[in-house]
Amino acid sequence: MADTLSAVPLLETPRLRLRTVRRDDLAAIYALHADPRAMRYWSCAPWTQAQQAEDWFAQRARQGETEEIWPWGISRIGADTLIGLVTVFAVNRSQHRAEIGYLLDPAHWGKGYAREALRAALAYGFEALQLLRVEADIDPRNEASCRLVEKLGFRREGYLRERWRVNGEITDTALYGLLRRELTA
Repeated sequence: MADTLSAVPLLETPRLRLRTVRRDDLAAIYALHADPRAMRYWSCAPWTQAQQAEDWFAQRARQGETEEIWPWGISRIGADTLIGLVTVFAVNRSQHRAEIGYLLDPAHWGKGYAREALRAALAYGFEALQLLRVEADIDPRNEASCRLVEKLGFRREGYLRERWRVNGEITDTALYGLLRRELTA
């Protein structure tokens, strides 16, 4: 198996580097997905086995071959340690649309990193991938995430009741959409 996922272009912001995810990131990816705080509003339970990171990596590698998924590892400039992930996925080239997801180590919450990383990934999606629309599926109880996408210009377009079942809990989805012309600075 490869040591990196399909190469994504290196994106840099004033404080962050969005880069290709590597096999040596698996411990950080596992720690991120095993953290109950980070996974509180995710659509699956926190991970309990390191093998889940290997499986995640293998699945992303297969999906990357079709260019339907663009996963970036987030690290701070000057420190190559992975602190999060941002992924443009479910890319539909004929419809010029995709979805976006993100996960950040709770130690780095509240510093504006998620907004910075999302902004860079969205700009890439709209410019290089020629997307016209990007969607985000957010647990409506995750008020910080809802505020984050709204600050970037996303609009809440729908509410899907009882969409996810995670750890015996039934949760809803707030569906957000962003058109290319609506991305805010």
